[in-house]
Amino acid sequence: AAMSAPPVSPPVAEIQQLMQDFNQGRYDEVIAVSADWIHRYPAYAFGWIAHGTALHRAGRSHDAIAPLQQATALAPADASAHNNLGNVQKSLRRYDQAEASYRRALQANPHYAEAHYNLGLCALERDDLAAAEDSCRRALALKPALAEAHTNLAAILDEQGRLTEAEVSCRQAIALRPDLAEAHHGLGNILKNQGRIADAVASYRRALALQPDHLSAHSNLLLCLNYAALGSPAACAAEAARYGELLRLSARGTYTAWHCTPQAAPLRVGLVSGELWSHPVGYFLEGVLAQIDKSRLELVAFPSHPRRDALTERIHLHFAGWHPVNALNDDDAARLIHDQGIHILIDLAGHTRHNRLPVFARKPAPVQVSWLGYFATTGLPQIDYLLADPAAVPPEHTSHFTEQIWYAPDTRLCFTPPPDAPPVAPPPWRRNGHITFGCYQNLAKLSDDVLDCWAAIMAAVPASRLRLQSRPLGYPHDRQLLGQRMQARGIDVARLSMHGEMPRNAYLDSHAEVDLILDTFPFPGGTTTCEALWMGVPTLTLAGDRMLSRQGASLLQAAGLGTWITASRDEYIDRAIAVAGDQERLAGLRASLREQVRTSALCDAARFAVQFEAALGGMWQRYRQQQAGGAPSEAT
Repeated sequence: AAMSAPPVSPPVAEIQQLMQDFNQGRYDEVIAVSADWIHRYPAYAFGWIAHGTALHRAGRSHDAIAPLQQATALAPADASAHNNLGNVQKSLRRYDQAEASYRRALQANPHYAEAHYNLGLCALERDDLAAAEDSCRRALALKPALAEAHTNLAAILDEQGRLTEAEVSCRQAIALRPDLAEAHHGLGNILKNQGRIADAVASYRRALALQPDHLSAHSNLLLCLNYAALGSPAACAAEAARYGELLRLSARGTYTAWHCTPQAAPLRVGLVSGELWSHPVGYFLEGVLAQIDKSRLELVAFPSHPRRDALTERIHLHFAGWHPVNALNDDDAARLIHDQGIHILIDLAGHTRHNRLPVFARKPAPVQVSWLGYFATTGLPQIDYLLADPAAVPPEHTSHFTEQIWYAPDTRLCFTPPPDAPPVAPPPWRRNGHITFGCYQNLAKLSDDVLDCWAAIMAAVPASRLRLQSRPLGYPHDRQLLGQRMQARGIDVARLSMHGEMPRNAYLDSHAEVDLILDTFPFPGGTTTCEALWMGVPTLTLAGDRMLSRQGASLLQAAGLGTWITASRDEYIDRAIAVAGDQERLAGLRASLREQVRTSALCDAARFAVQFEAALGGMWQRYRQQQAGGAPSEAT
């Protein structure tokens, strides 16, 4: 009798049961059943797709690659197989491979909305905002109800400073999918950038309620709490510690042995940052790196974002190694750092963008430090120290941190003056006949308290003007909203001059229009304060009760301008009014300020480098003593 051919696919009932298990999140069962299918029906592409996709959903993305590649080989015209493979590659930060997979999916099916959307995510990762927006709009033209595409479009518009459009797009996503955590996270980002901090916090908390392991939402929640000093320093530290515990639970383990040599000469010091370009982090690093004694410290960079520019090329020369980690997942990035034999690993991001705190949770170096790019505790017990100065973290504030505070004697930051800055301009009040206050902070820092103080100052100095500059102010609707907020406080919008983003040289030139800067609080300026001082324009700051809100005080103290630090809103208002009335004294300071700053600790890179080397050397010595069982030295 003729033999019948073996079946090429499972019975329909089995397929239906597997789909039900998958949709209900029973991924272990799907993995087991699909593994059996692969054995019994090796030419059945859907079995390989189901197996790989379930492995990915179960957190085993590395294992998912091979079965999905097999699926695309068996069914090259199956767009979903290529798209699913791209999703796994994207999750592993293999963005070039993921983009290629999505393009193959679109070759198989040009009308595949999800593949267009995913292609946009890859474009966003490489900062190609135009391509990212185009892909998202293509996805939405094909599938208007695709909430994920609305969410990603909102992120792209937010990145461009188009905040009103971004909010509309994000709220569309939430209307379509109220349970989509990423949409609530994206809305939080937009609200934060609009200065609606309490609303932003509520959105982040909603995202975390829907997805408790959403690390980016948790980071942004912590950043936002510090933006507006919502909650006591102790409460903020407790929230950060919860983030640290979440990372501990999600990490697959921490290193307990390292490849670095015990007697280090020089110390191999790794720096992890997504801002090694023309960004505040880059500006503060550049001068210091040139002064580091390479016989004491051997620097290794681990960039977490691919952006490069002229500043990148300049600082690259000061590193003994340059190993990008933006395309590596957390485990692979930690392994790379560990294999480089790093003695001390420094995080320059904290809970800001492009951070890789999950890598630090794996402890790839024996000593880990937080410095420069963040102004609060990370919450990670695996980060041993935070480098600070006494003005930023008075001794009575050390309980705000999970890290131990290691004090730099003068300043925790060293500013690199812009080499092509224009000369200091004459005081604008002389030609204008009135005082012009200024602020260059993003809208997220312009809280109601800040605007109330500014309104009181301008009411007391009736002829004064206020010049504001922030990226969203390049858009009419956002200018109108800020104008309305000031008008509600009795300030005529005609007294405001609002400007959007501009090239750095034009931005520096614009200080010729400003007599003095009114700092924001509780989140003051950093780089903008230093740049204003260099342009002869002093900043009046209000010091608060935590490290972030004392950033302005730290910088002004290092620049020798301690009298420009105030301790209360009343003092801030009174001091601004008094300075505005003493215009000749203000003009004298303007003429001498650049030289004062140039010779101060704030810009003394050689002095800072020596202190920085000593701090890291002390940290390593303490670690060696602890390993040997000796008494640790004091952190000074």
